[in-house]
Amino acid sequence: MKYIVLLALFISLISCEETSKKNPYTKIDAVQNEADIARQSKQNMENQCYVCHNPKSSKKNRVGPPIAAIKARYMKDAATKEEFVSAIWNFVEKPSKEKAKLKGAVKRFGVMPYQKFNQQEIEAIAAFIYEYQIEEPEWFRTHWKENHSGKQRRNGKKLARLENETQDYTQIGMKYAKSTKAELGKNLMGAMQKEGVIHALEFCNVQAMSITDSMANVNKAKISRVSDKNRNPLNAANSTELNHIETFKYAIQANENISPIVEETEQSVHFYYPIVTNDMCLKCHGKLGSQITQKTYDKILEFYPNDKAIGYDVNEVRGIWSIEFEKDNK
Repeated sequence: MKYIVLLALFISLISCEETSKKNPYTKIDAVQNEADIARQSKQNMENQCYVCHNPKSSKKNRVGPPIAAIKARYMKDAATKEEFVSAIWNFVEKPSKEKAKLKGAVKRFGVMPYQKFNQQEIEAIAAFIYEYQIEEPEWFRTHWKENHSGKQRRNGKKLARLENETQDYTQIGMKYAKSTKAELGKNLMGAMQKEGVIHALEFCNVQAMSITDSMANVNKAKISRVSDKNRNPLNAANSTELNHIETFKYAIQANENISPIVEETEQSVHFYYPIVTNDMCLKCHGKLGSQITQKTYDKILEFYPNDKAIGYDVNEVRGIWSIEFEKDNK
């Protein structure tokens, strides 16, 4: 009997050793996986949130509080990460004046417009905000101390690994796309909040192309927004871009993670990334008679007689960023 027990123990040890050899998920893998998740959440935060909450927007031109202010306020009430994440989703799922914690921001900017978000993605962004140090505007700490009594509870791992690593071409393309989107969004939201949808259309007609061109000059790149259903004829996609639009449409319909398409030549890089609709987009790109009023559509046709860019729902590919830059930009 003693020998049978020893034999069973020996077989068990051998089995465990073999299992550990077959299991590729080591501590190093776990650290790398955490970094990848953090990097993706950071990218999603900048794509989803920075149109209205960009820390680089000046106090005068802001259309919403910076993410750092949102974090600081929610941290006051949340004892744990789970509470923090839950509170963020509770508000974002269906924003209202009653649920808002930043009362001063609501008074200045109004309640965040309702948009259809993916809960899992928003919770991942909220977890990232809780765990990591978030970029703050220069004026933020002084403003917070002046307007909030008590010591600010700070939390966040440093982003050194994410921020200081050598940028690859994908990151460079994303930086150009996000900075241009933020500049366009900041100005568009400001125009819409001040004087409504018609004024925002007038802004787009006059300013959108020039802002994009200015960002291209700053970044020494060619930056375009193109579509298979273009509004401006200058934004019509070419054959290569049309193929990539279809690729992104399929990926979003299949609920797959979206990754940029990066193509290299000997001297240059071409970067492609989707422009996806949200509820705000539908005020000018939604369905006529429901999201788009006849008055708005008449103004659209006045500016763009051959407009094709209506009929969208939320979370659809309206077009793509098409960005080209030299390899020595890296």
